[in-house]
Amino acid sequence: MSEQDNPLGPPPWLNAPPVDAYPYEDTHDLRSGPDLHPSLLGLLPFVGLWRGRGQGGFPADEDYNFAQEVRISHDGRPFLRFESRSWLLDEDSKPLGQWTAESGFWRPVLRDGRPADDMEALMINPDGVAELYLGKTIGTTRLEIDADAIAYTPTGQHATGAKRLFGIVEGALLYAHELAIDDSGLLPHMSARLLRIGG
Repeated sequence: MSEQDNPLGPPPWLNAPPVDAYPYEDTHDLRSGPDLHPSLLGLLPFVGLWRGRGQGGFPADEDYNFAQEVRISHDGRPFLRFESRSWLLDEDSKPLGQWTAESGFWRPVLRDGRPADDMEALMINPDGVAELYLGKTIGTTRLEIDADAIAYTPTGQHATGAKRLFGIVEGALLYAHELAIDDSGLLPHMSARLLRIGG
């Protein structure tokens, strides 16, 4: 397309100089980086880098053991970033292969500019599934969320329901994740105990 064919002319960024690296920091360590947004104070105990082990089940044919690393971080804005990666373990607790990964965001609901107990969360995984959760924080050490909407790609896992419970117990991050596939109803999917290794 020539400049004559485009009445708006070339876009302003076409010949602009290159930009520097992303200038804003996110952190899972509350001792460094940006200040935690005030709306996240109720979720402060969850911020950190966590690693541990757990057990998975449905929809696999048999239960399996896995290790997992979870990073819950912030960049000063009113949401937390959730990143998880896990790997399978053999009977001797040796790595058996990569397993699943997830990325998402936890968003406290604000009412009149102040955080309420209500929470929203968005999670996505490489099985072709995106989940939107609604739930509540209970104190500062417990979070319960239920899937309000789930979408999956044409070849993705046919997830139709999910529920997650997170808690801080004796300094560790524990969670239980229930999942429904098609009309199975909610069944135990994954649970783990993760120790703080950073933050």
